[in-house]
Amino acid sequence: MAHVRLRSITKTFGAHTALENLDLEIADGEFFVLLGPTGAGKTTTLRLIAGLEKPTAGTVEIGGIDVGGWSAAERDVALVLQQYSLYPRYTVRQNLEFPLKSNVRRLPQPEIDQRVAKAAKTLRIEHLLDRKVDRLSGGEMQRVSIGRAIVRSPRIFLMDEPLSNLDAKLREALRSELKDLQMQLGATFLFVTHDQIEAMSMGDKVGVLNDGRLAQVGTPYEIYHHPRDTYVASFVGSPAMNLLAADLLGDRLRIPSAAIEFPIGAALRARFGRTSGPLTLGIRAEDVHLDADGVIEARVWGVENHGVEKIVTLKAGDCLFKATMPATTAAEIDAPMRLSFDQSKLHLFDAATGLNLSQEGRELQAAE
Repeated sequence: MAHVRLRSITKTFGAHTALENLDLEIADGEFFVLLGPTGAGKTTTLRLIAGLEKPTAGTVEIGGIDVGGWSAAERDVALVLQQYSLYPRYTVRQNLEFPLKSNVRRLPQPEIDQRVAKAAKTLRIEHLLDRKVDRLSGGEMQRVSIGRAIVRSPRIFLMDEPLSNLDAKLREALRSELKDLQMQLGATFLFVTHDQIEAMSMGDKVGVLNDGRLAQVGTPYEIYHHPRDTYVASFVGSPAMNLLAADLLGDRLRIPSAAIEFPIGAALRARFGRTSGPLTLGIRAEDVHLDADGVIEARVWGVENHGVEKIVTLKAGDCLFKATMPATTAAEIDAPMRLSFDQSKLHLFDAATGLNLSQEGRELQAAE
């Protein structure tokens, strides 16, 4: 069993609180991604599970057992770090063999050879086994780092931003390979990153961490389409969700800074119940559409070309917001555009707390 549970974890370093009352559960065989900005507490969480740090309060359980008194070696977890942590003068084979020859885990040479051969085949580094590590590329070194973890057959793989030192093309390739590897092994992975593309493309579940607290846990779909609050809404997605100060008065929605007002349909009103007054309107860029009959008039403020699409920044009154459009769409600076928002995709958040006011958002909050 490699089920992991953190119960009411608090971790302080002097006067700084890195984690506060954190509850986290990772299912056996799950690829769980912990997503958050620098300083959110991601690495601290990983180190607590690994046994490299002790919590100030709360418990760490692995397989239903409190492992607070266990050493890192006894927990049988494998760390893959941003820094490759390899022995540069050793060959790839020697690096892969090293964790199997320790005093804690000394295996017979035939078994070591078998494990090294299997890991090398899985990671497609068989041709590198007799090469010195200091002659490898960054991507090859990271594969060897992952191989050192695989040969141990650990209960849990803990990965701390392992792809962040690689170029964009190699990161994309290794993302796919890591996900495939996890599915082959059926192992429990905790992957820590600040990169939302890694989180959304790899994770079975994603936990969004904000200043030492879990803002939301869910599938990538849930995190993206049903954000619990404005923090998750703005952090997940590229470009970030448009968040606009608005007022809901009866069946009309008004954005004062843009001098925009439009009626809302019955379906939208049903989703938000009796919500009224000042709030924050959220709309994804892909849900802002060109519409000859649209009630929103704006001018092009900026254009970013991304190959198959372009991200257009629009200005209406004093309000700036973004829309995603096909690359073939004409969008000259200062050109007028008429638009509409897809009302089935609108989000409304409490202006004071930032919490999602939709039925889905209320259900998320009640579940916690």
